[in-house]
Amino acid sequence: MSAVGSHRSFEIPVGLLLPLNILDWRMLLLRKLKRSDKLIQLPYQNLYCSVAFKSPCQFPLSSGNTIEIEQIVRIINDHPFPDRALQPTLLQYIPPASLTTTFVENVLGRLFAAHSNGLKALEFFKFSLHHSQFRLSSDAFEKTLHILSRMRYFDKAWDLMVEIGQTHPSLLTLKSMSIMLNRIAKFNSYEDTLEAFEKMEHEIFVGMKFGTEEFNVLLRAFSTQREMKEARSVFNKMHSRFPPNTKTMNILLLGFKETGDITSMELFYHEMVRRGFEPNTFTYNARIDAYCKKGCLGDGLRLLEEMERANCLPSLETITTLIHGAGIVRNPLKAKQLFDEIPKRNFQLDVGAYNALMSAYIRSREVKSAMDLMVEMEEKNIRPDNVTYHTMFLGVMKSTGVEGVCELYDRMIERDFVPKARTVVMLMKFFCVSGRLDLGMNLWHYLVEKGCCPHGHALDLLITGLCSRGRLQEAFECSKQMLERGKHISDASYRMLESLLLQVNSTDKLRELNRLIRKLQSVLPPSRGHAIGNPAFVDVR
Repeated sequence: MSAVGSHRSFEIPVGLLLPLNILDWRMLLLRKLKRSDKLIQLPYQNLYCSVAFKSPCQFPLSSGNTIEIEQIVRIINDHPFPDRALQPTLLQYIPPASLTTTFVENVLGRLFAAHSNGLKALEFFKFSLHHSQFRLSSDAFEKTLHILSRMRYFDKAWDLMVEIGQTHPSLLTLKSMSIMLNRIAKFNSYEDTLEAFEKMEHEIFVGMKFGTEEFNVLLRAFSTQREMKEARSVFNKMHSRFPPNTKTMNILLLGFKETGDITSMELFYHEMVRRGFEPNTFTYNARIDAYCKKGCLGDGLRLLEEMERANCLPSLETITTLIHGAGIVRNPLKAKQLFDEIPKRNFQLDVGAYNALMSAYIRSREVKSAMDLMVEMEEKNIRPDNVTYHTMFLGVMKSTGVEGVCELYDRMIERDFVPKARTVVMLMKFFCVSGRLDLGMNLWHYLVEKGCCPHGHALDLLITGLCSRGRLQEAFECSKQMLERGKHISDASYRMLESLLLQVNSTDKLRELNRLIRKLQSVLPPSRGHAIGNPAFVDVR
C-alpha cells in the first residue's frame, strides 16, 4: 500500500471540520479553480512515488525502453530537493555509456510533460553534457530551456544560453530563441522582449548575422501572445532592416486570427495581398480556422473552394479544421462527410482527424459514435493521444456520469497512458465533486508512480476534498510529496492545512511543511499565489 493511503489514524471527525475560516479558504480555492477552467476546455487542435532499488549501483539502460526512462524520471522527481545534490545520485544509477542522444531527449521530454522542477531538469542536462559519450542534440537543450522558462526561472535560462553559446554553439537554434522570446513576451513587458532579442543577437548567437528568420521568431513571440499592437509596432520599426517574406506576413495573420477578430484578420490579409505576397496553404488554413471557430462553417467551405480554384492544394490540416468547424455548429453528418473525403484526397488518416470527428460527435451528444470511433482508431493502430482521452472524458461525464468515466479511466490506465495537466485537473475536479476521493487518490498515486509532479490545481482540488471529509493525514502527505519534488503548493491549500493542523494540535506536521517550504524557497522563490509559510512554525533543527 502506498505511503499516503496507509495512514488512516490521523483522520478527524467531519463535524469538527470547516469552521468559517476553512470555508473561506475552500471558496477561495474554488474561485481560483473556476478561473482556471480554460485548462479543461474542449480542444480544437492536436497541437510525460518513490522507487527503491536493491542497491545504488548502476544498471544498464537502453535509449528506447520506456520503463527504464520512467525509472530515471522517478529517481529525479523523488530525489530530496534541495537537501542533497542530484548529480551524485545520477552517477549511481546511470552509466555514462547509457547517455545516448535519444535517451537524454526522452528523459527530458518526460520531465517536461511531468511538470518536474526545472532545476532538476537542468542538473540532469548538465550531467548528460559532462558525462555523455555521445553528442547531445539541440532538442535536449531546447527541452531544458523550455522547462526553465515555463517556470519563469529566466536567470537560470539565460545562464544556460550563455554557457551553451560559449561551449556548444551548435546547439543554439531558432527554436531555442523562440522558446525564450515566447515566454518573455508572455510574462514580461514589450521592452523586455525587445531587449532579450538584442541580447541574443549581440551576446548569445555571437558571429551569426540576424536576418528575416530571426525577425520572424520575434514577431511570432508577440503574435502567439495575441499582442498584435506590439507585433505591428515591431514590424513597422524593423521591416526595413529585415525584409519580410510570406512567412512573416503569415505569422502576423495568424496573430490576428488568434485574437478572434475576423475583421482585423481579413483587413491584414488584403494588406498582405496588396504588398505583393502570394497566399499559400498556411494563409488559407489560418483564415478557415478563424471562421470555423466563430461558427461560420459556410465561410470556411467557401474558402476551401477559393483555395482550390487558386491551385493552392488543401492539406490534411485544412480538412481537419473544417471537421472541427462542423462539430462546432453541431453538424456531425457534414463532419463525417469531410472525414470520409480524407482518403479520397490521398491523405493518410491520423489521430488529429479522428479527434476532430470525435469532438463533433461529442458536441452532438453522440457518445456511442465517438466510442466506436476510438475503437476504430485502435484497430487501425492509431494510438489515442491526450486530446482523444480529454474529448472522450468530457463526453462521458455529461452522458453516463461516474460509471462511464470509471470505465474510460480504467481503460486509460490499462494502456499505461499518462494524461496531461488539463486532463488531470478535469478528472480530479470530477472525482472530488462526485464524492469519489478513492479515484482522486488513485489518480494521484498513478501519476506519482509514473514520475509525474501533478499540477498544482489538481493538488488544490484533492486537498479541498480530503480536508472536507476529515482525511487530513492524506492531505498532508500529498502536500509533502509535492514540496519534496521541488514544486510549490498554493497559499490557499497551505492555509487550509495550517488551520486544520492547529485545530488538532499537530504542530509537528505544520513545522515539517514550513521546513520544506523554506528549503524550497532558498533555491526557487515562490510566485504569486504560492505558499510562503508561517514564521511562527519554523523547525530550527
